Amino acid sequence: MADKRAGTSETAEQERLAAHRSRRANWKNWGPYLSDRAWGTVREDYSPGGTAWEYFPHDHARSRAYRWGEDGIGGFSDRYQHLCMSVALWNGRDPILKERFFGLTGSEGNHGEDVKEYYYYLDATPTHSYNRMLYKYPQAEFPYGDLVAENSRREPTDAEYELFDTGVFNENRYFDVEIEYAKAGEEDVLGRITITNRGPEPEACHILPMLWFRNTWDWGYEAGPLGETPTKPIMTIEGNGVRAEHPSQHTGTYFWYVEATGSTDTGGTLMATENETNPAIFSAPSPEGGRFKDGFHQALVHGAETVDTGEGATGTKVTAVHRVQLDPGASAVIHTRLSRTPHKAPFREQAAVFTARRSEADAFYAEIQTPGISDDEKNIQRQAFAGLLWSKQLFYYDVEQWLDGDPGQPAPPPQRKHGRNAGWRHLSNFDIISMPDAWEYPWYASWDLAFHCLPLAQIDSDFAKRQLTVMTREWYTHPNGQLPAYEWSFNDVNPPVHAWAAWRVFKIDRKRTGIGDHAFLEDVFHKLLLNFTWWVNRKDPEERNIFEGGFLGLDNISVFDRSSELPTGGHIQQSDGTAWMGFYSLMMLKIALELAEQNPTYQNIASKFFEHFLRIAEAMTADRREGPGLWDDEDGFFYDSLHLPDGTVFPLRVRSLVGLMPLMAVETLEPDLLQRLPVFQRRMEWFYSNKVYLKEQGHLACTITPGVGERRLLSLVNEDRLKQIVKYLLNESEFLSEYGIRSVSKYHRENPYHFDVAGERFTVSYQPAESESGMFGGNSNWRGPIWFPINYLLIEALQRFHHYYGDRMQVEFPTGSGHMITLDTAAAELSRRLTKIFRRNAEGRRPVFSDNETFQTDQRWKDYVPFHEYFHGETGAGIGSSHQTGWTALVAKLIQQSGGSQ
Repeated sequence: MADKRAGTSETAEQERLAAHRSRRANWKNWGPYLSDRAWGTVREDYSPGGTAWEYFPHDHARSRAYRWGEDGIGGFSDRYQHLCMSVALWNGRDPILKERFFGLTGSEGNHGEDVKEYYYYLDATPTHSYNRMLYKYPQAEFPYGDLVAENSRREPTDAEYELFDTGVFNENRYFDVEIEYAKAGEEDVLGRITITNRGPEPEACHILPMLWFRNTWDWGYEAGPLGETPTKPIMTIEGNGVRAEHPSQHTGTYFWYVEATGSTDTGGTLMATENETNPAIFSAPSPEGGRFKDGFHQALVHGAETVDTGEGATGTKVTAVHRVQLDPGASAVIHTRLSRTPHKAPFREQAAVFTARRSEADAFYAEIQTPGISDDEKNIQRQAFAGLLWSKQLFYYDVEQWLDGDPGQPAPPPQRKHGRNAGWRHLSNFDIISMPDAWEYPWYASWDLAFHCLPLAQIDSDFAKRQLTVMTREWYTHPNGQLPAYEWSFNDVNPPVHAWAAWRVFKIDRKRTGIGDHAFLEDVFHKLLLNFTWWVNRKDPEERNIFEGGFLGLDNISVFDRSSELPTGGHIQQSDGTAWMGFYSLMMLKIALELAEQNPTYQNIASKFFEHFLRIAEAMTADRREGPGLWDDEDGFFYDSLHLPDGTVFPLRVRSLVGLMPLMAVETLEPDLLQRLPVFQRRMEWFYSNKVYLKEQGHLACTITPGVGERRLLSLVNEDRLKQIVKYLLNESEFLSEYGIRSVSKYHRENPYHFDVAGERFTVSYQPAESESGMFGGNSNWRGPIWFPINYLLIEALQRFHHYYGDRMQVEFPTGSGHMITLDTAAAELSRRLTKIFRRNAEGRRPVFSDNETFQTDQRWKDYVPFHEYFHGETGAGIGSSHQTGWTALVAKLIQQSGGSQ
């Protein structure tokens, strides 16, 4: 692809991105920055015991003002989330106004938290010049009570009870609600809500486009801290529109308009209430004539006089209720416009703007998508990108304010001072961040975010780089160097994938533009030096380059909870933990060598990480280590090693991803690069000449140089061990599924691993879907399913091994078949199996949908693709969070690669 920064023939969306990058325009000021769920989060939890789900439940959300953020269906806001838009609905039967998506809490669901709605993010551009989503709203009363009661009754071994199972979609008795946004300008946002009756009989529905201010005034501040504005804003109904005035210099004044077209409409009267807590939810009396956050709900559902209407009515939350009567197949359309300037005819250009922006979105993706991929793959990829872009949200969390409480509110419980996140007072988050899932995980997770950035870099490398950079800023990273994990516990330890993501984003951006952003790479690298030191100091307590303790991404794959005190006493030396650090060392080495070509002084830092890797490799793989190592010669596999207090050492013989992780730590050093970096080359040769464990060239790291001038391989496995591990990896009776690599070997289905201690038995068995283990709150979902991020890393590892060994290394695929292929071809086949989860097969079915016939065959469902958290190890069915177009959006990158790109 041509350099779109320097070249010509840019698409309109690329021009907008360029204008935003150069600060000539602020095209990203408005976007889908509201969460899908703000209730039940840590930020809103002020309970003594940290019970976030119970402290702020769904039943409070309609009546209680949020402190830290807002949510809504199809939400859109400015980047400070001062002014917000979303859509509410009422079918005339529900007990509450549908203002946000419903789901079960972690304690209510028999498989953990779970959204119980069907909605799809269908399109989006990086500047949000065009966004489109679809929500399927039942016409029958929404079965809130039934969903809670039935899922509570079911055991963890039972299937989840989903909304579809309740029967509310029988005979297609639902409304399709399509929500679109198109920008006429940077500060001019058009909205279009199209509602269609898919049922067999005429049905009515109320549609409420809403505009409101986030509550920044009720917390008692005299001077506004970050994101807070103590002066109350105001919305005023003026003629056929609303004037919204906010005291912040970032926001100021906007004008909002609403209009309905299509089938019979009644209503449309503008009404106002306040985005403030109704004290009635705390059993306190509501003031006479009070206007609160639930004012529209009370007025519509209960007929209460809780809103103001007419010229001059004011509030901080407004809507216009439209009741539409729709025949089967008929549609109605509600138009909105939010603009800096008033309009006498606000909807005159509505159709033209939407047509133009949708066409520009098509052109933008046509430039990006690899020629030759199928229409079905283009649809999957575009929805993956849309999910990523719709899942951006303002993440606001000032831990110091949260710990100390607000001056205008009751003081937090004293337990807060020593409880969750008490050691992170420095952390102050107020940024647009990519969420793993805006409902089930409406908070960032640092290692998830690293994976998000690869597909993001394909469409908006500036945003991808910003995501990686901001996590290393001093107001995020702990002073000791630890990156924050996630709001439930910033202290938890995520796998160190940040350097890898920075390197990959740098390369993707350079290939796309022809320009290497070394300033970005250098910035991240310097901050990661501190983080790397934290890992070495905190996770290698015996200073032997073997890492242990803490959550390393795969903890619930293990026999024991490795984050907690072991029932046996002693400690576990971790195969995966040590492999992650070898991987981290190599990524820092690659970055340092790249920077050294711009600044030769980085050669010395590169030497440091070269030595780090060699010491980790020697400690993990060489026979010279004292006691049993992590490599098992009998099985030809890596295992965790349990060290008991009496000095006894046991290998924990679980065949899982733990033993495959050493494959990740592999890189090559090209001869031309070494020639350009003589200081580093001399240092490297000194190691080879003077270190005994490198001279032996036994099981260590494959650092053999076949001949002068040839590339060098740095790896935790030599050729012989690589072949032994790959036999497990590509064995369909072990790890290889028709849909990717399983997290636990299928061998353990018939041969569970048991460890007995103090009269208690600990077991790991192959479970292709959700685990039956009670570890980690009963959601130990790494006991067999397929996970995209680890699969992606394994694919890249095979490609790097192929780069070194070339066609001379052939492996059986699958193991035992006699069919020999190269490692590169094996990587391509794994990629094909992963994308097959989403693609229609020869029978027109998508494995992700499992056996739901409506999803598989109905024209109004079958091409709307969900992106789950993980996938069934046998069938490829989607499991867990259903909108995790965070790391599962890596499918977009795999599809792109299948056409030979990047």
